Amino acid sequence: MQSARPGPPEPAGTTRLTLPGPAITLAATTAIQVMSALAALSVPSIAPAVAAAAGRPASMVGTYISLVYLGSAAAALISGSLVSSIGALRVSQLSLVLSALGMVLGLEGTAPALAASAVLLGLGYGPITPASSHMLARSTRPDRIALTFSIKQTGVPAGVALAGILVPALTVWLGWKAALGAVAGLCLACAVAVQPLRAALDHDRDPAARSGSGALLSGLRLVVASRPLRSMAALSFIYSGLQNCTSSFIVAYLVEGLGYGWIAAGAALTAANLAGVAGRIAWGVVADRWLPARRTLQVLGVLMAIGCALAAAFEPGWPALAVYGSCALLGATAIGWNGVFLSEVARRAPSGQAGAATGGSLFLTFVGSVVWPPAFGLLQRASGSYGVCFAAAGALCAAAALLAGVGWRAGGAAAP
Repeated sequence: MQSARPGPPEPAGTTRLTLPGPAITLAATTAIQVMSALAALSVPSIAPAVAAAAGRPASMVGTYISLVYLGSAAAALISGSLVSSIGALRVSQLSLVLSALGMVLGLEGTAPALAASAVLLGLGYGPITPASSHMLARSTRPDRIALTFSIKQTGVPAGVALAGILVPALTVWLGWKAALGAVAGLCLACAVAVQPLRAALDHDRDPAARSGSGALLSGLRLVVASRPLRSMAALSFIYSGLQNCTSSFIVAYLVEGLGYGWIAAGAALTAANLAGVAGRIAWGVVADRWLPARRTLQVLGVLMAIGCALAAAFEPGWPALAVYGSCALLGATAIGWNGVFLSEVARRAPSGQAGAATGGSLFLTFVGSVVWPPAFGLLQRASGSYGVCFAAAGALCAAAALLAGVGWRAGGAAAP
């Protein structure tokens, strides 16, 4: 991350804003991330109940997730210009409002309404990370940037875990519509709660910033023009795909392939997500103190490949502890890489353009989340084996880590 540059002298009589401390900014952005992830994963967490109301099979949740990330990819493209014109915190607040509207729209319970709800949730989910990157890049010390971004990114698995605990419980207690309505209320409450920070965190907004079609694609152009950002975005396409396949298919793999019960299989998914939370923090410390961010991402790719190889080798006779340990390794790596990636994107971005660079990079990240789950499912149906799917995913991760290192060396830019 580039150091802050002194701005122009302030006019006489200008009221100086007191910027929130890094801890307050981190707490606000993490809370927003948790609420956004909670909303995006609420319907999948109660898929059988919602699918029954819509007259669709629960397996259609894969299509629902793809629609969420399709909306996220589109929103990531426009997030840079929105952050510049109305401010990063305001973008975050509007994203939470869109998430709440998506929850409300899904209450109709029909397939078209749920599809529209998924896209709307994606439009709300997509700008959250670029906006938070913009705020954190300004307030974080360079020697703590990877850890700070990693802590903020724990909001994603934390939100997923909250969706898996809170939403099913509310569904049993009050019904699925009340559960989704409660999530909508939480999103709106969070948007209101951060309002007192708006003037300080959005002090650099420029209402006159361009908002035409050229400005909307500014983040993507920024990534395409920068070799380091291009390579990071390409790597995230592979890693995000494995992350979503791990979350989407591990339960089905253990139930159908190993004969686990639903509760035991769900415990494996919980282990993966808890390891993902711990991994995001741990890898942030590694990238700040011992291993440069790019090298850390390469190591993560190799560890992902090892985790996939272990998953591919699962047999019904494996000890449960070995299965859970392998799932935790997948979680710590395939779910734990994001903070290091985002901190490096922000650090490589031109001064003041961390939000735009993050949005452009996340476009490819979200595209990976759209493409991988259907492809993984298609390969599973063709081969009849989840193990084959994880073996292929591991090979892709290993190849991506290797090629990224070759590309970085060829570019003459060693990871600083």
